[in-house]
Amino acid sequence: MPNNSTKILFLMTLISGMLISLCANSWMGAWMGLEINLLSFIPMLSSNKNMFSTESSLKYFLIQAAASSTLLFLILLKTNLYEMFYLMKFSTWNNLIMIPLLMKIACAPFHWWLPSVMEGLSWMNCFILLSIQKIAPLMLISYMITNSYFIQFMITISAFIGAIGGLNQISLRKILAFSSINHIGWMLAIMTLGMNLWLMYFIIYTINITAVIFLTASINLSYISQTFNTFNHKKIIKFTLFISMMSLGGLPPFLGFFPKWIAIQFMTQNLMISTSMILIISSLLTLYYYMRMMYTTLTITNSEIIWFTPIGLKPNHMKMITFSLYSLLFGMLACTLMLLMY
Repeated sequence: MPNNSTKILFLMTLISGMLISLCANSWMGAWMGLEINLLSFIPMLSSNKNMFSTESSLKYFLIQAAASSTLLFLILLKTNLYEMFYLMKFSTWNNLIMIPLLMKIACAPFHWWLPSVMEGLSWMNCFILLSIQKIAPLMLISYMITNSYFIQFMITISAFIGAIGGLNQISLRKILAFSSINHIGWMLAIMTLGMNLWLMYFIIYTINITAVIFLTASINLSYISQTFNTFNHKKIIKFTLFISMMSLGGLPPFLGFFPKWIAIQFMTQNLMISTSMILIISSLLTLYYYMRMMYTTLTITNSEIIWFTPIGLKPNHMKMITFSLYSLLFGMLACTLMLLMY
C-alpha cells in the first residue's frame, strides 16, 4: 500500500471504477467505469524519480483514450441500430465491440504499446497494469465472446507474439509484458469454453505475477544482467525468483501449470486440438527465455567470494520468499487434491 495519501485516493477510485464496470447493467455504465478507472490510473503513473514515467503515462493515456472513444462510438452506433441493453448473438457486432476492449488489455495485434509503457513504470504500477487494469475489460469481453475465426486468429497471434517477442529482451519488465500477451491468448481460449475457467486462470496468473514482481521490487532488479552476480550470498532469493518464473511459464510441478492443465483438458474435450497445440508450443517458447536466464545466472556467470560472510535476510525479503514458496510449491499440490476430491 502506498504511503502517499493522494496515491491511496487514486487507488481507491481506480478500484471503484473497475467495480462500476463489473456491476453495470448497461454498456454506457461499463464505459463510465472504464473511464473512471483510466483517469484514476494516469496520476499514479507520473513520478519525479523516473524520467520515463511521464512518457509512459502519456502513451498509456493516448492508447486508452483511443480505445475508450472507439468503444463509445460503437456503443452509440449499435444503440441507434439495435436495442443495446441486452446481448444479441450478432458475432459481427460482438467482434467489433471487442476490438477496443482487446486494445485495452494489449491483446495482439494491438499489443505494441504495452512493452514501451511497462519500461517506464515502477514495479508497483507494473503490477497494477498487469493485474487490476485487466479485470474489467476481460469481464466485458467474456460477456460477448463466441468461438469464431476472429477469436481464433486473436488467440493464435497473441500466443506467438507473446512467445517470440520475449526471446531477445534483456529487460525484466518487457519480458513480463510479452508473457502477459501470451497469457491473454490462453485466457481468450478458455473464455470460449466457460466463464469460471478464465477466472481461475486469471487468479492464479495474478498470484504468479505478485510473487515475481514483489521479489524483483524488493531486491531492485530491472535487467537480466543484474541477476548474474547479485545476491550470491542469499541464494534462497534467487531460487525463489526463478521458481516464481517457472510457475509463470507453466512448468508442471508448480502452481502455474494447473490452469493450463485444466485448459488443455477442456479444449481437447471440445475438439479444439489445433488451438491447444498452438498454445502449448507458445508456452514452451516462453519457458525457454525464462530457463535461459536461470541457466545463465546459476551456472555460467555465477561467481562467489569464498571468504564472504553470510548476511541475514531482511524481514520483507523473508515474507516474500515465504509467500512465493508456499503459493507456488504447495499450490499445485492443493489444486490437485481439490481436483481429485471434485
